[in-house]
Amino acid sequence: MLKSLSISNYALIESLEISFPDGLIIITGETGAGKSILLGAISLLLGSKADKDILKDSSRNCVVEAAFSIEQSPETDSLFLENSLEPSQEIVIRRVVSPNGRTRSFVNDEPVSLQFLKDISEKIIDIHAQHEHLLIGDSKFQLSVLDSYANNSHLLERYRAHYTRVKDLEREYVKLNDKLAKEELELEYNKFQYNLLDSAKLSVGELEEIESEFNLLSNAEEVKSSLYQMTELLNINGVSVVQNLKEISSIASKISAALPKAGQVSERVESCRIELKEIERELATMAEAVTVNPERASALEDRLTTLYDLLKRHKVSDIEELIAIRDELSGKLFMRDSIRERLDELTLSIEKSRQEMRESSQELSKSRAESSSGFSTEMISKIRELEMPHAEFEVRHEQYEDYNFYGKDSITLYFSANKNVPVKELSRVASGGELSRIMLCLKAIMAGGQGMPTLIFDEIDSGVSGSIADKMGSLIDGLSQKMQVFAITHLPQIASKGGCHLLVFKEVLQVGGTVTKIKKIEREERVMEIARMLSGTELTGAAVANARVFLST
Repeated sequence: MLKSLSISNYALIESLEISFPDGLIIITGETGAGKSILLGAISLLLGSKADKDILKDSSRNCVVEAAFSIEQSPETDSLFLENSLEPSQEIVIRRVVSPNGRTRSFVNDEPVSLQFLKDISEKIIDIHAQHEHLLIGDSKFQLSVLDSYANNSHLLERYRAHYTRVKDLEREYVKLNDKLAKEELELEYNKFQYNLLDSAKLSVGELEEIESEFNLLSNAEEVKSSLYQMTELLNINGVSVVQNLKEISSIASKISAALPKAGQVSERVESCRIELKEIERELATMAEAVTVNPERASALEDRLTTLYDLLKRHKVSDIEELIAIRDELSGKLFMRDSIRERLDELTLSIEKSRQEMRESSQELSKSRAESSSGFSTEMISKIRELEMPHAEFEVRHEQYEDYNFYGKDSITLYFSANKNVPVKELSRVASGGELSRIMLCLKAIMAGGQGMPTLIFDEIDSGVSGSIADKMGSLIDGLSQKMQVFAITHLPQIASKGGCHLLVFKEVLQVGGTVTKIKKIEREERVMEIARMLSGTELTGAAVANARVFLST
């Protein structure tokens, strides 16, 4: 139930704080006093659209906050946990609208999404707004009323789970099948490209190694000749330069006693001799290693041609990129097989889920069909109590060819207000006053079936008066024995029901401007308000006396 409401800087409301009891809460006020503003603020809390135009003072935030007590259930607990909130029986919802039109939403001081507000509001409050009787012609609304009467929430939830599962699987199947078709078109090309790369037996660093070896083999004779030539220059005419350096070092060493600097020369020459001897050895080794091998050179040239062709074909510059392309093509070919396997799995899953959907739909349809008669009987009983003694009501149940979010059923409500007049589609034959009474009866059944803790009627009494209004008031009052009910009304017959009466009124400020306020009225104030509703602006003694009679009954 709605326990309290706080509003600041909303439309004509500067600041307002009010608490609510359980049972029936009557809300009245002159036309234009701001009753719809109050309802708009509550709707804002429950996720309705907001913009900066609702701000009374465009430089300040608008804040609407309400405290609710709710019954914890697996469904509500799950909703809280899915949004990282701790389940609770007491919740405070707050919505803040900033001057730039942006909004923030909180539950128990934790930020929440707008969707969460909409989801949780469906569990705690139902608002019957003006002109909602137009819903009577909507097949989904008619179906929801019957489901509420039949307590089909669990059956409907289970069906929808299967229906959603089928749709999700079907979407995945179509997406994968389209992807497979695309892969099939590219299959032969991808296979060809992959086979070229795979048969090339690519390895990282191979290209550089082959290029180096091929360059050597291509110039082997010249390289080998040059190496031998260098070796020969170290042994001109059979005389070894290395040997000559050794002798020089020896001679310099002998005279070093007489000429110390000669010792240094000996050491330097010996160092050159050792280095030159090492060079001579390396030249010989290198010359020995260089081989002239036309067959090997030809094979390397062929390999280079293959690699260069692949690099050019794929417009890349190194072997690593070719390997990456090969692996990508391999993945695509493997993916194709994986897609086929997944499609086979989906085919089985879809058929199983469709069967589960069919079974749950049949169970839901059976419950609806079995409940139709009782629902019609209850509606007839309620409607006839509202001064339509010959009213008839009927539910006609058909089925669509295809399944939808609500099942496979089509529900149409038929009605007749007059004796011996055949029933016809409700939305086409009921008058304005009849629609108001019928909608009240439907809402009463829905509220009872859904276990809704709070129900708000915004002028559901449109088009009725007199004793009919009194009986509608009694029906609303009876509903309040099971739940909290707000009734915004212009009719004294309804306004006199219940124990809590709130008056919405405008007040002109001394500094200029107008604000909307609300207060609880009792005793004489309530008598005067009922009298005003009976007689208009100018109160009469008869109206006051009549108001006292209304309130005493």
